[in-house]
Amino acid sequence: MQKALRFKDGYSDKFWRVETWREYILTNWGKTDTNGRWQLTELEDAQAAEKEAKKQADSKMRNGYRELKDFDPCLLVYKDTEDYGPHPLTSHPLFREYFSDEMYFDCGDEETPFGSDEGSDALWVLQENYKPSLDFTDFPRRLIEEAWEMEYLPPDPDISDNELKKREEDNGIVLMNDQVVIAVTLGQIKITGESDKALRELAFRSLERWERLNRLVYNTDNSPYIAKMRADLMRFEQENCSEKDKPAN
Repeated sequence: MQKALRFKDGYSDKFWRVETWREYILTNWGKTDTNGRWQLTELEDAQAAEKEAKKQADSKMRNGYRELKDFDPCLLVYKDTEDYGPHPLTSHPLFREYFSDEMYFDCGDEETPFGSDEGSDALWVLQENYKPSLDFTDFPRRLIEEAWEMEYLPPDPDISDNELKKREEDNGIVLMNDQVVIAVTLGQIKITGESDKALRELAFRSLERWERLNRLVYNTDNSPYIAKMRADLMRFEQENCSEKDKPAN
């Protein structure tokens, strides 16, 4: 269920909306033309969530709210709640469409984009610092260098295997850099539904370097998570970014 309502009189102009996903309900409310406040609630099951959402919507309608038929959820900015962390209902609709695998909402697996400490922290800091003018492409550098006071190592495809292995074994921060780049890249889509070309290019190189580190340093096979992230990001790019990436005439 997804419904958006609006109340307008001589004193106030406000909106209220509700959306369900499985056993979860998201409510979002505030002044019209703002992002409002968000609340995520878990019920017993999907049926209970649908019933509760309908009950709340019906109550709003009885109190003078009217349906917003032209409401576009893609125009909102999406941020997770502290209680639940990454969740489909607090993610942009395009992120849900292209990055629907459960790994994108997994906070416990080091190989998932937001499961490592670095990936999780990068997403939270990104959400806290979001503003329309934010430079997403430079955000990984600013976070690592300025906030964490560590060395920023953008992925370099020309570095030799020996040098890459030595860098990771010496300081252990190469993989951390890649996890931050990937988290910020996916975080931009999760928050806004959009993606900067230069940042995506960094992410593809970071995914490649992560695979090299697994082989050279961590002695693990190619991760299905990395392959999935690459495939999903490529599909998002092909279907949503080709026209936007073209230079203006």
